[in-house]
Amino acid sequence: MSNIALLLIDFQNDYFPSYEGAKWPLEGTELAAEKAASLVAAFRKQALPIIHVRHEFPTNEAAFFLPNSDGAKIHSSVAPIADETVVLKHQINSFKDTELQQVLESLAIEKLVIVGAMSHMCIDAVTRAAVDFGYECHVAHDACATLALEFNGVVVPAKQVQAAFMAALSFGYCNVESSAELLALVK
Repeated sequence: MSNIALLLIDFQNDYFPSYEGAKWPLEGTELAAEKAASLVAAFRKQALPIIHVRHEFPTNEAAFFLPNSDGAKIHSSVAPIADETVVLKHQINSFKDTELQQVLESLAIEKLVIVGAMSHMCIDAVTRAAVDFGYECHVAHDACATLALEFNGVVVPAKQVQAAFMAALSFGYCNVESSAELLALVK
């Protein structure tokens, strides 16, 4: 199945509570990265394309992912190897002002397995954009992480944020499955 690629979004040090000095720790990042690592291993075993997306804000005024910082580096648990593409982005949507679309076209990709962070921002944005570009998308819900949000005095726990965004994506946008279920796509 050579028309499928694994897309890892923003698995960067600043999102990992276990990373000393993390500037924007999410809930469940380590577990999500562990699930993503199982997909990375399966894709590598089958010699299927893996694309890492790394977010770096263009200014040192940002709260996290500062330019050239260790916090903006891809976490060692899912770090790219020599022949894997790394796309640098400065926006929430991984397609905006990047070469991601060109990379996918050059590889003749039709299907994407998407993992990473934050579920309610960059995962949501890249998935919706990818579907709009015509890709068949599969999001591994247990390989994505987010955090609690607050709106208008209401605090929404991370588990509920995760559930709401995965439910929204699965309603007409993409397939939302576990990483174990998605391993079947590459075997």
